[in-house]
Amino acid sequence: MELREQRGILLRIYIREDDRIEGKLLYKKILELAMERGIAGVTVFRAIMGYGPSKKIRTLSFADISSNLPILLEIVDTEEKIEKFIKEIEKIVKHGLITVQQVQIVKNLP
Repeated sequence: MELREQRGILLRIYIREDDRIEGKLLYKKILELAMERGIAGVTVFRAIMGYGPSKKIRTLSFADISSNLPILLEIVDTEEKIEKFIKEIEKIVKHGLITVQQVQIVKNLP
């Protein structure tokens, strides 16, 4: 097995579970847009606790199933694809945080 490394960008988008755009959950919309744009991969994480600019702590509670928990989307691809994608999602992420980080992408080649 040969390993090959290339530079990439890790895009992180922090939003709330109940955030919506055009009646659709925002995290699902972002994931679908990424697929349509040919982005290499997206993972959606649901937090158990967190807070944002409002400083309101949101936590998973068995008494409250719909606690509007923090959602983190991690998206990895080339710098060129991520830069184009950011320009598109900046328009639909109204409340949240978007960060980028350079990463080394290691692929397993057959």
